[in-house]
Amino acid sequence: MALHFSSLASRFVGPTGTRLLMDDLGEVLESDRDICNLGGGNPARIPAMQDIFHQAMEQQLADGSFDRLSSVYDGPQGYRPFLRAVATLFRTRFGWQITDDNVAVTAGSQSSFFILFNLLTGECADGRRRHLRLPMTPEYIGYGDLTATPAAIQSSRPRIERLDEHSFKYHIDFSSVDINDDTGAVCVSRPTNPTGNVISNDELHTLLEMTRAADVPLIIDNAYGVPFPDIMFSAGDPVFDQHVIYCMSLSKLGLPGLRTGIVIARPEIIEAVRSFNAILSLASSSLGASLVTSLFESGEVLRLAREVVRPFYLERVTQAVAWCHRYLAGCPFRIHAPEGAIFLWLWFEGLPITAQALYTRLKERNVLVIPGQFFFPGLHEEWEHKSQCLRISYAQSAREVEQGIAIIAEEVRRAYARG
Repeated sequence: MALHFSSLASRFVGPTGTRLLMDDLGEVLESDRDICNLGGGNPARIPAMQDIFHQAMEQQLADGSFDRLSSVYDGPQGYRPFLRAVATLFRTRFGWQITDDNVAVTAGSQSSFFILFNLLTGECADGRRRHLRLPMTPEYIGYGDLTATPAAIQSSRPRIERLDEHSFKYHIDFSSVDINDDTGAVCVSRPTNPTGNVISNDELHTLLEMTRAADVPLIIDNAYGVPFPDIMFSAGDPVFDQHVIYCMSLSKLGLPGLRTGIVIARPEIIEAVRSFNAILSLASSSLGASLVTSLFESGEVLRLAREVVRPFYLERVTQAVAWCHRYLAGCPFRIHAPEGAIFLWLWFEGLPITAQALYTRLKERNVLVIPGQFFFPGLHEEWEHKSQCLRISYAQSAREVEQGIAIIAEEVRRAYARG
């Protein structure tokens, strides 16, 4: 039987960075080999957080609420007590003028971005074809595969600041950020996956001013940011405006498998998200939201993020950076300033082989990483920097991370010595 896939389907069935990442994660789960998985986006299992989730689940089983939640469809906007809890938390703690009409739940951040990107870009009702503008790359690997056409995403090179011999930082080059009548939305992650970059308050406020002046939505991807899960090691304030769309998640609190994304936006956007949810999945899952509703109602989620989640990852990243300096000593490497998220971004300037080739060599030695070229969605120009970078996760066990970094160092030395 001959299969004739649609043009839209071709965006999803071909090789993509997202597919590579998830296939590698699946391989780890199914393999009996000792694999150092430094490639995936899974958060760590933090014992204190796991205990809280276990207690919440036991309570639901005991009082019968699990049966009620699992046996009926919820509304497409999400579990109503959770929507109210989220709105109340941000209204009372941060002064955001929102109600539960400003909040929706999706099947995870990836689902949120699929809805928002295709809601605001592409062929629009007024006949204009609009694009998504990323102020800079590298950016989240998942953005690149979500729009109907690759041309719907446009991005710019960053400005690179060399901080010292082995560290650097990306900054937005505002001279190349063109927001015009063909811009449907601007999107920035803070902190950024893959680099750990946190755009400064000044950079964020410049973006706010630019998008407000152009009357264009600004999507802020807050999967790792403040006030939760607060995996952020530099200063940064949560901000909201009527033209801002805030995207959050329960994944990095420790519930990635329950696929719970949170969108905070003006009611017209939330109504559209609600419609997408109804069509794509009938209703949002209530399990993740219901497990943490009481944490949001009490504000306890903020304390847990600040006192449990953030210190856990700060200790992990400090150790991972130290291992990089130990094992890569003598190599021409740089680490992007680790200001947040759960990854290190390594730049091997002048690397004689591509990051893809290095990925293949590492995989042969049972070390999984993600090669850098997948993290530049919308940057259609050639730039050798894209093939000189790797993303590694430090969320796994200390033994796994150290062993993986040691093997990366061996293969990098080999590449510089022999190509």
